[in-house]
Amino acid sequence: MTLETLNLILLGGIVLGALYALMATGLALVWTTLGIFNFAHGTFIALGAYIAWQIASTEASAAGLLAGAAVSIIGMFVIGMLVYYLLIKPFERSPDIVVKSVITTLAGATILENVINLVWGPRNKQLSPLLGGDMSLFGITISRNEMAVVALALVILAALGVFLQRAPLGRAMRAVAQNREAAQLMGIDVERLYAIAFGLSAALAALAGILIGSTRFMNPSMGSDPLMKALIVVIFGGIARFTGPIYAAFIVGLLEAVMTYLVGLYWSPTVLFAIMIVVLVAKPEGLFGRYRKSV
Repeated sequence: MTLETLNLILLGGIVLGALYALMATGLALVWTTLGIFNFAHGTFIALGAYIAWQIASTEASAAGLLAGAAVSIIGMFVIGMLVYYLLIKPFERSPDIVVKSVITTLAGATILENVINLVWGPRNKQLSPLLGGDMSLFGITISRNEMAVVALALVILAALGVFLQRAPLGRAMRAVAQNREAAQLMGIDVERLYAIAFGLSAALAALAGILIGSTRFMNPSMGSDPLMKALIVVIFGGIARFTGPIYAAFIVGLLEAVMTYLVGLYWSPTVLFAIMIVVLVAKPEGLFGRYRKSV
């Protein structure tokens, strides 16, 4: 392996890690706040990308892409809240809400994917790149667009971290995630926060979809692979800390880049899932999670 090849693998892993961090953070937000796994998250990624493409395609410029991104993020926030009220809230007090949420979000994902197929068709589409041209880094030529994707993803994650740590709404969401009953006793509107968490998760999925759509082709089922990668990342990193999935995302991105080089594109997911199983067995709380002793 030459130094140039190693640099390409590392840079490719960083780009993947930035995208996976956005996907996984949105997924973990619902998981920590509501205690459920949203199987529609991958379809949120696809739908967000297609909404942005629809608006941006009317004007092939930076302004068109910016307008498309804004409409997509706001639209997906609203759709995320609607999904909560229609598919999750009716079963909120059910003892088997986890099972029912799996069924309802899988059904919702199937419906939304078919809507995408019906409205936009099965053909591949692609968003305009954030930046055009190439640049030289560490002696190799790389895409400016990929570097812009990494930078934007990091800025978004930093802003989300500040929101969760400093903003009253963010602190309330963390309080609900830690102890719902105590949060209710403090006067926090838990149901409203659940809806906002779902909306924020969908908005993050839209952002991830837009960044993916600017680097590769889009299709109605494009969310399936991101959903699985986000699941791997969340299991790797754990959900006890906000930064856990972010650190894990870059580890998974680098692992995938290395495995793709060593064993090929089709075998690398198999290796990732095998490592995920090992992590689940050896450290169920995740690599960056904290073990909670049951009493």
